[in-house]
Amino acid sequence: MTTPTLEKKYKVWTWILSITIPLAVAVLFRVKLPNVAPLDFLPPIYAGINAATALLLILAVIQIKKGNRFLHETFMKISIVLSLLFLVMYVAYHMTSDPTPFGGEGFLKYLYYFILISHILLSVTIIPFVLVTYSRAILGKFPLHKKMAKITFPIWLYVAITGVVVYLMIAPYYS
Repeated sequence: MTTPTLEKKYKVWTWILSITIPLAVAVLFRVKLPNVAPLDFLPPIYAGINAATALLLILAVIQIKKGNRFLHETFMKISIVLSLLFLVMYVAYHMTSDPTPFGGEGFLKYLYYFILISHILLSVTIIPFVLVTYSRAILGKFPLHKKMAKITFPIWLYVAITGVVVYLMIAPYYS
């Protein structure tokens, strides 16, 4: 395929995935699977996945600054896979378990909800950024890739880190 054809294909898929993923998560979040044991073991696992993603994102930036494109690309691909794995586990947990209310009070409660809401909003926002940044790399449009990555990286890193923070803040309230 020619580059303009591939670009168009990537744009279409970016739009489709950027809309479909959040909608699917929102719909599945409301579904409760009957007669299925709660997957209570998943939250620390997907928090660990978020931590690993954050670490790999940082390592990927370090590697590209060193000129090691192969490791940068490898770390970025693993980060994308880990983010997808997180999403599957997160949805599976919520389809089998009741929500855990946050039990903190005062400033801690407001802090928790600020972090949680910003995490959720940015986790939806980051999807097209990651897809566009990645497609620009695949297409060899490295100046545009680099420009977009300067926006994508801090948002994605924030989402990964706040995922861990949200888990650590709510973990004492799991039953």
